Amino acid sequence: MTTNDPAARAAPPHDPAAYSDLSGLTPRRGYLLAFIVFIVALVLVLTAWRIARDREQRSAQAEFVAQTVQVTELIQQRLVNYELVARGGVSLFASVQRPTAAQWKAYVEGMNLQRRFPATLGLGFTGYVPQRLLVQLQHEWRDAGYGLLTVRPFGQREIYGPVLYLEPKTPANVETIGYDMFSEATRHAAMEAALESGQARLSGKIQLLQDKREGVTSTGMILVLPVYLGGGRPLNPSLRRAEMQGWVYVPFRMEKFVEMSLGKSHRDMRFRIYDDSAGRDTLLFRTAGPAPTQPAAFVHKATFDVYGRTWRIEYESPPIEEAAPRMQGLRNLFALGIFSSLLLYGIALVLAHTESRARQIASRMTEDFRRSETRFRSAMQYSAIGKALLDSEGRIVDANPALAAIVGMELPRLLDQRFDTLLEEEDGELPAHARGSSDEDGVLRATRRLRRQHGVARQVQLTYSPVPGKVGQDITGLVQVEDVTERLRAEARVHALNRTLEARVALRTRELSQANQELEAFAYSVSHDLRAPLRAIDGFSRILGEKYADRLDESGSGYLARVRKAAARMGDLIDALLKMSRVTRSELKHESVDLSRVANELIEELRMGDAQREVEVRIEPGLQVVGDAPLLRNLLGNLLGNAWKFTRDRSPGLIEFGTTEAAGGGREFFVRDNGTGFPQAYVDKLFRPFQRLHSVEDYAGHGIGLASVKRIVERHGGTIRAEGREGEGATFYFTLPREGGHA
Repeated sequence: MTTNDPAARAAPPHDPAAYSDLSGLTPRRGYLLAFIVFIVALVLVLTAWRIARDREQRSAQAEFVAQTVQVTELIQQRLVNYELVARGGVSLFASVQRPTAAQWKAYVEGMNLQRRFPATLGLGFTGYVPQRLLVQLQHEWRDAGYGLLTVRPFGQREIYGPVLYLEPKTPANVETIGYDMFSEATRHAAMEAALESGQARLSGKIQLLQDKREGVTSTGMILVLPVYLGGGRPLNPSLRRAEMQGWVYVPFRMEKFVEMSLGKSHRDMRFRIYDDSAGRDTLLFRTAGPAPTQPAAFVHKATFDVYGRTWRIEYESPPIEEAAPRMQGLRNLFALGIFSSLLLYGIALVLAHTESRARQIASRMTEDFRRSETRFRSAMQYSAIGKALLDSEGRIVDANPALAAIVGMELPRLLDQRFDTLLEEEDGELPAHARGSSDEDGVLRATRRLRRQHGVARQVQLTYSPVPGKVGQDITGLVQVEDVTERLRAEARVHALNRTLEARVALRTRELSQANQELEAFAYSVSHDLRAPLRAIDGFSRILGEKYADRLDESGSGYLARVRKAAARMGDLIDALLKMSRVTRSELKHESVDLSRVANELIEELRMGDAQREVEVRIEPGLQVVGDAPLLRNLLGNLLGNAWKFTRDRSPGLIEFGTTEAAGGGREFFVRDNGTGFPQAYVDKLFRPFQRLHSVEDYAGHGIGLASVKRIVERHGGTIRAEGREGEGATFYFTLPREGGHA
């Protein structure tokens, strides 16, 4: 674009290099700052998470250790209860030198062991019997009415420790009576330690006799207390052995013992109990359940002395997710912190990228503006249509050579002139009083008469559009001037030719109307004038046959019958011809027609007329079209009637009416039968009037049914075709508009 201001016209376009200094260093500095922000935020999040995680782990570990202490104390307390039960039995011997079996039973029943201590199998007493006193003990036992005391296992030993009492008397406990516990090494060690120390002692891991009898595999243990004469505890170890009467013992199962010790409060604890006595590492108990899939978060060991033995309990906490449930929240918080850091980095990165893009876009827009101005100047300079830039007063600021050629003036003389002075005075000013049309963008279009220098005025097409100028320029619009004089003259000639053509069409219309009137007159002549001779021929031939039948020989009577038959056929042909002419002349009345219902009605009529026929009919339901109902009924009547007629030699006959997908899209109706059929080579003759492929003697008809069908289909804008094979039936396909108006 140009301007009247020389300084403005000489101003160079914006220089893209002006942004080169800013597009280099600053974006890189923005990206570096975004990365530093991300690293700092990441370090802060990681530090805060580690502090919170360590604090949570220490808290969870302290809670776990406290639980292990509680479990250890519960196990020790339970063993103390067993010791108290056993000491009650020792106290019974203090009051009676040797209590009877009944007294022992009464004491045990009073303790209610089965309810209070379900892990125990009872409370028993084992005698301390030197070999020289064994026979005496057996006699005393038998004399007391207890039966025969059989000491097991058999064999001679210096000291025997047979089980004498064990209550309650379950079948398994009764079987235990007489068993020499002092003969088994593990039990012997505990009993010997109790004898020498005078204190309760706990055995190592054994299998209880009751479990062996019942086939139960479990860890068993016994707690034994020594019984001395008088119930006291001699201070001298030699006196203890001299005054030794036996041991009170409590047999119990380790698994049940631990279960009852913990109750319901610590059942989720996972631990193992080992016996470390005498340098051995014997597993006594381990919690049930499947092995964890993840390692324990914490491990704790507790070692303590219990009745002469050293037990070690190894505790394992659940995985960290269960041991410290708040750790999952810390992980989520850590993930949120990471996400926030990434989000902050992304925002800073987007801001840096946006700044860089803004500088690049500004540089590119400057270059685009320069190129756009160059393209605009080239378009004006080399355009075949005249163009001019106008200021707010309608003066020409700039123009192209094409406008100068149209106006017939030199280009310098056009500048600074008012554009409306180039137009005829009656046309008025542009654009305030322009006669023409305008669109939403304010573009005005009009046809004007242009005043040319030393020439005839020309008709021009003007297009005025508002355009913005540069800052400081007074440019408001662009006018395009196109010389349309020759085009308007050509349009005038076209209008004249159109008027001539309209006159010719009107003349042809009158001629066609006259032809139609002549056709109607011909049809009237056929229906009235030709019927009179036919009636005369038919009437006189009938009279001739009635009155002079005795004078005619057989040949004459035959000729006369053929004359009457020909006259009757001529009458039928005239009726058919009139019927076909009415099909083409009647006015169409479009309405919705249910072809399925019409087809069913027509088939019922055919069945009533020929009830002896066996015909299978298949009609697709819901076939709706738009058309003239009487004509469409005529169409289906002809097609279904032909199918009915040409299937008379088939048993059973088959007639189908339905639709199928057309080759080019849409749908086609079809009427199919398994009748006589026709050679496909003669398909073109089917739709011609009075053309027949079968003789009248074989199949009655006039040869205009299919011709009428074709005209009805074509009047509705459809097409019809036929396929057939001789002796295999025929199919007629046709198209009609749907209810919506589409075929």
